[in-house]
Amino acid sequence: MTAKLDPVTLEVIRSALPAIATEMAADLHRTSYNMMIYEVRDFCTAMLLPDSRLVSQNVGGVSHFVADLGAIIVDGMNRYGAAGFKHDDVIITNHQAVAGQHLNNIVIYMPYFYKGELKMFSMVRAHWIDVGGISTGFGGGAEVVDPWMEGLQLDQLKIYENGKPVEILLKVIRDNIRFPDSSMGDMRSQIAACKLAHRRLDELFDKFGQTTMMEAIEYIFLETEKRCRKVVSGFPSGVYEAEAFLDDDGVKKGERVRVHAKVTVDQETGSMEIDLSGCSAERKAGINSRTLAGARVAYKSLTAPLDAVNEGSFNALKHVIPEGNIMMARYPMPMSGWSTIVPTVVDTIIKALAPAAKERIPAAHLGTLGAAVVFFGRNPKTGKAFVVQSIEGGGWGGRPHEDGESGSVSVCQGDVRNGSIEAIEMKTPVLVEKRALRTDSGGPGRFRGGLGLDVQVTNFVEGRWNLHSPARVECPPWGLWEGKPGNTSNYLLKLPGDNDFHEKDENRYPTPANAQVMVRSNGGGGWGNPLDREADRVRYDVIEGYVTIEHARSDYGVVLSAKDYVIDAAATEKLRSEMRAKAVA
Repeated sequence: MTAKLDPVTLEVIRSALPAIATEMAADLHRTSYNMMIYEVRDFCTAMLLPDSRLVSQNVGGVSHFVADLGAIIVDGMNRYGAAGFKHDDVIITNHQAVAGQHLNNIVIYMPYFYKGELKMFSMVRAHWIDVGGISTGFGGGAEVVDPWMEGLQLDQLKIYENGKPVEILLKVIRDNIRFPDSSMGDMRSQIAACKLAHRRLDELFDKFGQTTMMEAIEYIFLETEKRCRKVVSGFPSGVYEAEAFLDDDGVKKGERVRVHAKVTVDQETGSMEIDLSGCSAERKAGINSRTLAGARVAYKSLTAPLDAVNEGSFNALKHVIPEGNIMMARYPMPMSGWSTIVPTVVDTIIKALAPAAKERIPAAHLGTLGAAVVFFGRNPKTGKAFVVQSIEGGGWGGRPHEDGESGSVSVCQGDVRNGSIEAIEMKTPVLVEKRALRTDSGGPGRFRGGLGLDVQVTNFVEGRWNLHSPARVECPPWGLWEGKPGNTSNYLLKLPGDNDFHEKDENRYPTPANAQVMVRSNGGGGWGNPLDREADRVRYDVIEGYVTIEHARSDYGVVLSAKDYVIDAAATEKLRSEMRAKAVA
C-alpha cells in the first residue's frame, strides 16, 4: 500500500464505490415507470472496468443479473473498441448471444471518462414489462421457439451518440412495444442512474486522483479474493457431487431435465471449481440460459454473502460450463424462460457440499424465482392496456440451527419483493383477495422448511392469465439429513359459475371477468429428522397455523388435543417410538 493509499483512504473508497451503485438504484427506483422496477425491484445497477471486471453492484441488486455484465462489456469493447465510445454515449442491449436471459431484461450502459480517458462503464439491467413479441409480463415462457418470437432483439445499439439521441432507432423501439410510455420512461430512468454514477465518480477522482483510485480498486479486489479463499479453506479438500431435476422443459412433458454439480475444493489454496457439464444439454424449449449465474450465486452464498460484491468475489472460482450445455446454450436457442433452472442449479451446488459442512448447509429452498402473478388485457372503462405483475416468494430450506424463512424470494434475486397489494389494485382492474402463508407447505424436519404462499386474485375484466407452473412439482425442494421435501407449487382457476378451483397449467389463458386465480408457491425442505423437533415447537406451529393438527401427528409424531392443542406427552412418546421403529425397519 502506497503512502497515498493509506488505510483510511482505502476504506473511504471501499465504501464509496458500492454506495454509488446503491444511489444509482435509489434514483432508478424513484423515477421508473413500471411496477417491476419501482415495486418489485427487479434490477441491478453496477460499475465495471473497461476490461469487464466488476467494480461494484448496488446492495440488494438482483444476484443473477450481475453474473454476466462483464460479458456484455467484453462484447461491447470488441464491437466498438475503446476509441469507439464517446462521452455521453448510451448503449442498449438484451441480445441472448452474449448473456442469454429473457429479452425483457434490458441493459443500458454508458462509458465514463475522466480527463478524456475511459475509466469505467456504468450499467443498469432492469426488467421492462414488454419488448414486443409475446414478452408481456415475464417473457414468453418455455414454449417460445426462438428469440424472434419472444420480442425485440437489441444488440449493442447506440441510442445516444455523444449525447445526441438516435431518433430513428428510438422510434423503432417505441413503435414495437405495447407499453411505450412505460418502457421508454424506464429507459430514461436507467440513463439518469448511469449519469448519476458519473457525477459521483468525478467527485471521487477529483478528490483522490486517478492513481490512488485505480490502486484502491485493485487492492479491494485482492482483499475480497483473500477473504473468499479463507472461507473455502474451511472445507475439506475433495470432489463433491449432487444432482437434481426439473419435471420437464415445458414442452416435452414428463421428460426430466437433469441438473448436476461437481464441486472440487482445494483446501490448501482456498480455490473452488464448480463443474456444471453434467447438466442437461440445451433444449428446444425456452428454459435455456447463457449465464455464469448458477455458479457465481452459489459461490457468493457460500463464501461472503453479506459482503459487497466485486470482481474479487469470484477470482478464486473456476467454472466449467461447456458450450451447448443448458446453462451455456448457443444462440438462437430459445431462452425466454431462462430463470426457471437457475435457482435449482444454485441449490444443487450447495447440496453437493452438505457432506463437507453439515453444520452450514441448508435444505433446498423454493427452487424457482417465485410464483408469478401475471394478468393482462385492456380495461374497457379506460380503453388502456394493462398488465399485473408480481413475484410471490416461497419457503427457504430448514437450516442447521433454525427453521427456514417463509414467503421469501429466491437466492438469485437480491432484494426483489412481491408487488404491493395497494399498488396492484389501484393501477389494474383486479382484487387481491388473499396473500397468506400456505399451511403445511414447509418440509417437516427438526428445523422446518419455510412456508410458501397462497395468493388469490379476482379479475374484474376479461383478459389473459399466465398460469404455467414452475417445473418443480414432481421434484420438490428436498430435505437434508432425514428432513422431508417442501410442498410444491401450482395454479388454480375458478371460473364464474364453478363451485371449486381446479388446476390449470397454460400461459396467456383467456379468462372472463370475475374469474379467480389462486397462485401457490413452494415450501422449503426440512433439515433433520422431524421426530427430533421439540414437541413444544410443533405445538406452536399448529397454534400459528403453520402446520395442521393432522400433520403434527403424521409428520412429527406429536399428539395434540383438538380443543386447546395440549400435548399428550405419553401418546406422543409412544407414537414417535413406533414411527422411528418403522423407519428403521
